[in-house]
Amino acid sequence: MNYEWENTGDKLEKKFIFSDFREALSFINKVGELAEELDHHPDILITNYKEVVISTTTHSTGNKVTEKDLQLAKAIDNLKQPV
Repeated sequence: MNYEWENTGDKLEKKFIFSDFREALSFINKVGELAEELDHHPDILITNYKEVVISTTTHSTGNKVTEKDLQLAKAIDNLKQPV
């Protein structure tokens, strides 16, 4: 199942579903490395053992979606497509 990024005005959020916990955790680690490279860090939640929800906002602008968030979202999408 493939979800799109939802823009609520104050954040971008997307759910990724994987085949198992190991695959979800591997994806989270890749997102973490990417976030460090871009110096822009999302909130990451793992739920139901194989679902990952990622939210990103720019805190320095009062929690608004900025170009940094759009770039991070695109880079995350390029990491791996969900099941």
